[in-house]
Amino acid sequence: MYMKVKRLIDIILSLIGLIVLSPIFLILIIAIKIDSKGPVLFKQKRVGIKKTHFNILKFRTMRIDTPKDTPTHLLGNPEQYITKMGKFLRKTSLDELPQIWNIFVGQMSIIGPRPALWNQYDLIAERDKYGANDVPPGLTGWAQINGRDELPIEIKAKLDGEYVVKINFWMDIKCFFGTIISVVKSDGVVEGGTGSKKEVASSKESIFK
Repeated sequence: MYMKVKRLIDIILSLIGLIVLSPIFLILIIAIKIDSKGPVLFKQKRVGIKKTHFNILKFRTMRIDTPKDTPTHLLGNPEQYITKMGKFLRKTSLDELPQIWNIFVGQMSIIGPRPALWNQYDLIAERDKYGANDVPPGLTGWAQINGRDELPIEIKAKLDGEYVVKINFWMDIKCFFGTIISVVKSDGVVEGGTGSKKEVASSKESIFK
């Protein structure tokens, strides 16, 4: 029952977001075009609900000669590919704003496991253990507010599984406001690396209870 309510909330909030944030969209589009050559939006094949594929939308933060379908942490020197505007967009997470459209059309939810790249087979397999591939992927989620890029794949998938078990309105509220705090503090952002945090801090685990 909650999943139907969740979808209705996604539609309403994403529509409001598209309208209210349109001036910011316009400013960022102009800034990206001035900063570097290439398209404004970056499309990438990701894994959706039931392991179906869809194209996630982001504001482009990297040069057009960046190797395709390669996670940032697997690039030898990711900093050389990130544009000046891209660094700002990544630090503030504003590059994720176009995913509001993915949410509006039903490919994603506001809250859920972050959609894996189609070729992140290790993460996909780990999520299968916890049923985390059977819910809509999200703009943000439980793993994002408990470590983000710092988390090794095993812990990230486990946290995604914890979200699936506890999925309800209050869990989504915790993830939503926890994300705002994480973005303001730039928690867990690691360019060119992943898995530096081996366990989740006990203070954050208590939030889940």
